[in-house]
Amino acid sequence: MSSRQKVWLITDRLKGTSSGFGEALVKILLARGDRVVASARNLSKIQHFSSHPDSHSNLRLLQLDILSPEDTLKAAVATAVGFWGHIDALVNNAGSGQKGILEETGTSELLSQFRTNLFAPIEMTLAVLPYMRARRSGTIVMIGSRSSWKPEQSGIGMYASSKAALRTYSETLAHEIAPFSIRMLIAEPAAFRTNTFNNSPYFVDRTISDYDEIRAKSQDWYSLMHKTIKGDPVKAMEVIADVVRGEGKAAGKPWPLYLPLGDLAVSGITDKCNTMLTTVEEWKDVSSGLDMDIL
Repeated sequence: MSSRQKVWLITDRLKGTSSGFGEALVKILLARGDRVVASARNLSKIQHFSSHPDSHSNLRLLQLDILSPEDTLKAAVATAVGFWGHIDALVNNAGSGQKGILEETGTSELLSQFRTNLFAPIEMTLAVLPYMRARRSGTIVMIGSRSSWKPEQSGIGMYASSKAALRTYSETLAHEIAPFSIRMLIAEPAAFRTNTFNNSPYFVDRTISDYDEIRAKSQDWYSLMHKTIKGDPVKAMEVIADVVRGEGKAAGKPWPLYLPLGDLAVSGITDKCNTMLTTVEEWKDVSSGLDMDIL
């Protein structure tokens, strides 16, 4: 293996690494000469990767359900490490986009969303970190979402809040693993042509009449969304590969903890930061001076 060749473990939930971001990234990395462990619950979903010219020497397929118990995940990671002796980069590409009005969904659906979008990536990361710490080297990539910065869209609250939690967890973890030369990358894409939301029905099991109009508009918006999305998942994953490998568009740039992907991600995050700065300035006379008086 050349000094620049990296070993990647890529996870997913919906169809394994066989659709959207996952498939795009696998093909990009193989084309660049890297080694890839592609995972799926059902290996038949990713067998077609074996037709890639570099698949014989640089691709391994791993059966993995990220919602499996901790011991099962650890065993799967050990298998992945065993292919080439280490993992340079873990890409937590798992995610599902459950949709619904928050008061109607309650906490049971929210817990399900957090299980997939927050706890599963955390558990995968915790299974990989011991191997990276031992080598004092590695990269963790968390696929977040622009919606965690701009969640003002009815129906997106469960998904957006799970991705916001993933970001804040990753921020602290990045600080804690930095002494071991392990890097964290929080990629936050806007809307791209993936199946994140298409594969999850809108929650209507417990409807509240007051929300009928809001829900209907939200359902209409989601039904039309996929037809109007302009984000190209291949271009987004090219950027991920550039950043982790330190080449292409990322050549010569310092390592970023945050990586907005897409024009709407850039504008949405900028708007939220500007809103917070304006709020702090307008309210600082109220917010400040709250320390205990010195006796």
